[in-house]
Amino acid sequence: MLKSLYWRVNFFLKNRKSIRFVNRLGKDVKAVIVETKNGVFAVDPADLEVGAKLRKQGEYGIGEINQISQLINSQSSVLIVGAHLGSIAIPIANICSKLIAIEANPNNFRLLETNVKLNNTSNITIHNIAANDKEEKIKFQLNTVNSGGSKRVPITNRYAYTYDNPKVIDVQAYSLDNYLLEKEFDLVLIDIEGSEYFAMKGMPDILSKTKNLVVEFLPHHITNVAGVELSDFLGNIPKHLTKLTIPSKNKTYPIDEGIVTLQQMFQSGQGDDGIIFHN
Repeated sequence: MLKSLYWRVNFFLKNRKSIRFVNRLGKDVKAVIVETKNGVFAVDPADLEVGAKLRKQGEYGIGEINQISQLINSQSSVLIVGAHLGSIAIPIANICSKLIAIEANPNNFRLLETNVKLNNTSNITIHNIAANDKEEKIKFQLNTVNSGGSKRVPITNRYAYTYDNPKVIDVQAYSLDNYLLEKEFDLVLIDIEGSEYFAMKGMPDILSKTKNLVVEFLPHHITNVAGVELSDFLGNIPKHLTKLTIPSKNKTYPIDEGIVTLQQMFQSGQGDDGIIFHN
């Protein structure tokens, strides 16, 4: 009870902080430009997560970028599903041959589009769609305090997902196997706030050809957003990827041992920003 109250107060204060900052800048300010280690980025001033880290710390996700850079080279093709404003995608594009970026949130997509131009990144193709298991319109909530936390309306929509009163819109969703002409990628990264299950289910052909799959692993997203079991989530992992690296544990496992570790993490509510299935 006390823990739940703590988180509710914490989320409430974050929302108030975001509103106050935006009010100080003026309601017509839609983005601010920052020069960071990741590149030059237009960020939403209301965003207290990725946007705030880029504004205040001058970087975001450098460890993740370095880790991904070890899996690809200048000839590689990369697919990023959940590109947000490009803070990971644009640096990765600088070290690979071509990159396709998917972003469902139209507000984030406009920032992504701007940031591709600000950084003169010519080898990125961007798409404003949601990755899904089939073609349909889905209900999608546009978070502001954490714009990277925008997501399909969860099966169980907890306060942690709605504390900033996100607007809900319809977003066009597709199976990426059907939507994308390109099917072969050296690395696929999926970070879409609980829709990873649906995205993977809709791209078995793409996943069967990839050498590396990086996917966000958050038990509460699998349970509350997708409304599926861990076994359903793992059922989409291609069989040819025989190793699993869990960065939060700083360890690489044979796939069977790695799955056992994920089951233990799931049961205890432990997540990881990007577990890596590879050979």
